[in-house]
Amino acid sequence: MGELVSFEPDEEFDAPGRLTAQTVGTGERSLLEELQDLVLSTTDMQEFLNELAVLSARSVSGHEETVLCGITLLRRRRAATVAYNSETAKSMDELQYAFKEGPCLTAAKEQRTIVVEDFASESRWPEYSEAVSKYGLRSILSAPFTIGAGAHAAMNLYSYRPSSFRSEEVTFAESYARQASKGLQLALRMAHYSEEADNRSRAMESRTHIDVAVGIVMAQNRCSQDEAFAILQRASNARNVKLRVIAAEIAQRVSGASPATHFDG
Repeated sequence: MGELVSFEPDEEFDAPGRLTAQTVGTGERSLLEELQDLVLSTTDMQEFLNELAVLSARSVSGHEETVLCGITLLRRRRAATVAYNSETAKSMDELQYAFKEGPCLTAAKEQRTIVVEDFASESRWPEYSEAVSKYGLRSILSAPFTIGAGAHAAMNLYSYRPSSFRSEEVTFAESYARQASKGLQLALRMAHYSEEADNRSRAMESRTHIDVAVGIVMAQNRCSQDEAFAILQRASNARNVKLRVIAAEIAQRVSGASPATHFDG
């Protein structure tokens, strides 16, 4: 992910790669197709986000040869860069989280596009702007994704040139973010369902380990189920180890193998 994205001008841009009003509509149609292909071709959430960061930088780069992209996700009051096309973009995002303010956080929280023409003269976030300037970056375009209640996101496009993002790029970035939001919503929903399924699977496996261990303790101590469970709990507290870990150790020691959880097909 540390590799920078180079933009190759094509027929959708006039020299030197400027977006035109006539090509924005065509760009939206082709972009939607690219996003659909991206959702269908990637196998997990992280792969989708990584490819989305690369696509974002390439799609909105306009006349720039090199644009750095990070994608910020705000969820449960925590901010994180979930994808990026260079380590520098990730570092610049994380600087904002350290200062607790900046253009990408504002774009995500307030759901509005933020443009910084030149960090050297930016007054809205002076500490952050000074820190970013030390890395040679001069301008940023942050456009929000719309992903529903409970979470906010934005794509952050950094440039080493001042006033890099012109009105055409801003318009296209906003259109791009609207289209990409649909794919991002789907990816987050799929990740949520996958996480819930994994959690249920782990819970059932833990229950299996505990049930087997309780049976072993009952047989060894000729005690009731409640008494066996209490013995396991005391061992867990005494060693400051999770109950499921204690249970798995007991089952492993007695049978020589970890107990398997069987699911009905």
